[in-house]
Amino acid sequence: MREGFENVDWLERTRAEGDVDAWLALIPYARRIGVSTLPDPQGEGLLFRLDPREGNVGNVLLPALHGGVVAAFMETAATLDLMLATRMPRLPRIVDISIDYLRTARLAPTLARCSLQREGRRMGNVRVCAWQESETTPVATARLHFVLGDPGDAGA
Repeated sequence: MREGFENVDWLERTRAEGDVDAWLALIPYARRIGVSTLPDPQGEGLLFRLDPREGNVGNVLLPALHGGVVAAFMETAATLDLMLATRMPRLPRIVDISIDYLRTARLAPTLARCSLQREGRRMGNVRVCAWQESETTPVATARLHFVLGDPGDAGA
């Protein structure tokens, strides 16, 4: 079996190592828009970072990031954070996302912090806060609901 999300052993190993970069390498859109991770200075988790790339601009007059890019960044962050936070390796599939765009996301580094609100047997809920200058003034917040699959059912 090739290495990837459908390989249970690889998924368990990369999860145990916290190797989110290996997961990001398998997500072409995340690489295209410039998603990366860094250690969270406030805890043991991760912060997610969106690089300021010209291709992510939706309004060239401001310039401002496209809302779809911000949403994709937050969805990617929530999915990967949930994969790390669950009690066992599981592959989440998004069911619902609700985003509140709070202010213009300028062409600047954007950070996001995720928090697992609930992990049930089959569902997970994650909250995401994305900001640029200060976490106290977010550019967007999101609530995401996931179905939690078992390792090996990535294609389901």
